[in-house]
Amino acid sequence: MGTTHAFPSNPGRNALLAALGAGAILFSAAFALAQDANPPPQAFKPGFLSAVGDWFEGLGSGLRGARSGVENLGHDAGVAARSTVEDAKSAAGAVTGISSARVVKGHEACAIAPNGAPDCVVAANTICKSKGFASGKSVDMTTAEVCPAKVYLAGRNSGPDCHSETFVSRALCQ
Repeated sequence: MGTTHAFPSNPGRNALLAALGAGAILFSAAFALAQDANPPPQAFKPGFLSAVGDWFEGLGSGLRGARSGVENLGHDAGVAARSTVEDAKSAAGAVTGISSARVVKGHEACAIAPNGAPDCVVAANTICKSKGFASGKSVDMTTAEVCPAKVYLAGRNSGPDCHSETFVSRALCQ
């Protein structure tokens, strides 16, 4: 026969165990009530239809951006076309003007402007008018140092009596 061991009864220990058990029951009941009162928010898990909807929404905004880009492109193309037409007219006028223009040779001295630089507009016009044209622009100019004969006879090619002169040697006449 086996022996049975009995623990001596301790009323303080039994009361403590009973209090701990009751506290554990009360704590779990309070925890269960708190969970029921405020359930945690459920995280949204998109499904297939939600993903398709998001894709169409992104596609729609992309198409709206493309549409405005195409509209701007159409506007810019219209502006460029109008500008190109005006440039073509201007170029056609210039080409017809060139067909009647000729480069002629001559030798006409340029006047000196108030700032000391040569002014060859009058010289180019003079050359062109002498050849039967209405007006002209200088194409080629020559600058030379002009000295009196006594400078050259003295064996020099420059001096205080010398000065620079500019001549129009070719002009584009119209």
